[in-house]
Amino acid sequence: MTTKQHDASVYEEIQESAEFQDLKRRFRRWTFPMTAAFLVWYLLYVVLSGWARDFMGIKLFGNINVALIFGLLQFVSTFWIAWAYSRHAEKKLDPIADKLRHEVEEKTQ
Repeated sequence: MTTKQHDASVYEEIQESAEFQDLKRRFRRWTFPMTAAFLVWYLLYVVLSGWARDFMGIKLFGNINVALIFGLLQFVSTFWIAWAYSRHAEKKLDPIADKLRHEVEEKTQ
Protein backbone atom coordinates (compact mmCIF):
# COMPACT_ATOMS: atom_id res chain seq x y z
CA MET A 1 0.00 0.00 0.00
CA THR A 2 1.45 3.37 -0.97
CA THR A 3 1.24 6.50 1.12
CA LYS A 4 -1.34 8.07 -1.21
CA GLN A 5 -3.63 5.05 -0.93
CA HIS A 6 -3.19 5.03 2.84
CA ASP A 7 -3.94 8.76 3.11
CA ALA A 8 -7.02 8.42 0.92
CA SER A 9 -8.41 5.64 3.09
CA VAL A 10 -7.83 7.72 6.24
CA TYR A 11 -9.70 10.66 4.75
CA GLU A 12 -12.50 8.42 3.53
CA GLU A 13 -12.77 6.91 7.00
CA ILE A 14 -12.98 10.35 8.60
CA GLN A 15 -15.48 11.52 6.01
CA GLU A 16 -17.76 8.60 6.83
CA SER A 17 -17.51 9.13 10.59
CA ALA A 18 -20.47 10.35 12.62
CA GLU A 19 -18.45 13.34 13.89
CA PHE A 20 -17.68 14.54 10.37
CA GLN A 21 -21.33 14.14 9.37
CA ASP A 22 -22.30 16.13 12.49
CA LEU A 23 -19.81 18.84 11.52
CA LYS A 24 -21.30 19.09 8.03
CA ARG A 25 -24.84 19.14 9.45
CA ARG A 26 -24.00 21.94 11.90
CA PHE A 27 -22.31 23.94 9.16
CA ARG A 28 -25.25 23.57 6.78
CA ARG A 29 -27.92 24.23 9.42
CA TRP A 30 -26.41 27.67 10.01
CA THR A 31 -25.04 28.57 6.60
CA PHE A 32 -27.90 27.67 4.29
CA PRO A 33 -30.66 29.56 6.15
CA MET A 34 -28.39 32.57 6.67
CA THR A 35 -27.48 32.62 2.98
CA ALA A 36 -31.15 32.40 2.01
CA ALA A 37 -32.08 35.19 4.44
CA PHE A 38 -29.34 37.45 3.12
CA LEU A 39 -30.32 36.79 -0.51
CA VAL A 40 -33.95 37.61 0.27
CA TRP A 41 -32.84 40.81 2.04
CA TYR A 42 -30.60 41.77 -0.91
CA LEU A 43 -33.27 40.99 -3.51
CA LEU A 44 -35.80 43.02 -1.50
CA TYR A 45 -33.45 46.00 -1.80
CA VAL A 46 -33.06 45.47 -5.56
CA VAL A 47 -36.79 44.98 -6.14
CA LEU A 48 -37.74 48.02 -4.07
CA SER A 49 -35.13 50.09 -5.89
CA GLY A 50 -36.58 49.08 -9.24
CA TRP A 51 -40.30 49.02 -8.59
CA ALA A 52 -40.96 51.10 -5.47
CA ARG A 53 -39.06 54.23 -6.35
CA ASP A 54 -41.48 56.50 -4.54
CA PHE A 55 -40.98 54.56 -1.31
CA MET A 56 -37.20 54.38 -1.71
CA GLY A 57 -37.10 58.10 -2.46
CA ILE A 58 -38.78 59.16 0.78
CA LYS A 59 -36.47 61.58 2.55
CA LEU A 60 -35.97 60.71 6.19
CA PHE A 61 -33.77 63.65 7.18
CA GLY A 62 -31.80 66.05 5.03
CA ASN A 63 -30.73 64.31 1.82
CA ILE A 64 -30.87 60.87 3.47
CA ASN A 65 -33.60 58.73 1.93
CA VAL A 66 -34.88 55.18 2.48
CA ALA A 67 -32.76 53.80 -0.39
CA LEU A 68 -29.54 55.12 1.15
CA ILE A 69 -30.43 53.64 4.55
CA PHE A 70 -31.28 50.26 2.95
CA GLY A 71 -28.01 50.37 0.99
CA LEU A 72 -25.97 51.07 4.11
CA LEU A 73 -27.83 48.33 5.97
CA GLN A 74 -26.60 45.89 3.30
CA PHE A 75 -23.05 46.55 4.53
CA VAL A 76 -24.08 46.34 8.16
CA SER A 77 -25.84 43.02 7.62
CA THR A 78 -22.83 41.62 5.74
CA PHE A 79 -20.48 42.46 8.59
CA TRP A 80 -22.98 41.16 11.15
CA ILE A 81 -23.28 37.84 9.32
CA ALA A 82 -19.48 37.49 9.17
CA TRP A 83 -19.22 38.23 12.89
CA ALA A 84 -22.09 35.85 13.76
CA TYR A 85 -20.57 33.08 11.64
CA SER A 86 -17.18 33.46 13.34
CA ARG A 87 -18.85 33.08 16.73
CA HIS A 88 -20.86 30.09 15.53
CA ALA A 89 -17.77 28.44 14.07
CA GLU A 90 -15.72 29.08 17.20
CA LYS A 91 -18.33 27.51 19.47
CA LYS A 92 -19.92 24.77 17.35
CA LEU A 93 -17.60 23.87 14.46
CA ASP A 94 -13.99 24.45 15.46
CA PRO A 95 -13.91 21.98 18.38
CA ILE A 96 -15.15 19.15 16.15
CA ALA A 97 -12.89 20.16 13.26
CA ASP A 98 -9.86 20.31 15.57
CA LYS A 99 -10.62 16.86 16.93
CA LEU A 100 -10.96 15.43 13.43
CA ARG A 101 -7.76 17.14 12.31
CA HIS A 102 -5.84 15.60 15.20
CA GLU A 103 -7.25 12.17 14.33
CA VAL A 104 -6.09 12.54 10.73
CA GLU A 105 -2.66 13.75 11.81
CA GLU A 106 -2.25 10.77 14.15
CA LYS A 107 -3.28 8.30 11.47
CA THR A 108 -1.07 9.76 8.74
CA GLN A 109 2.16 10.00 10.74
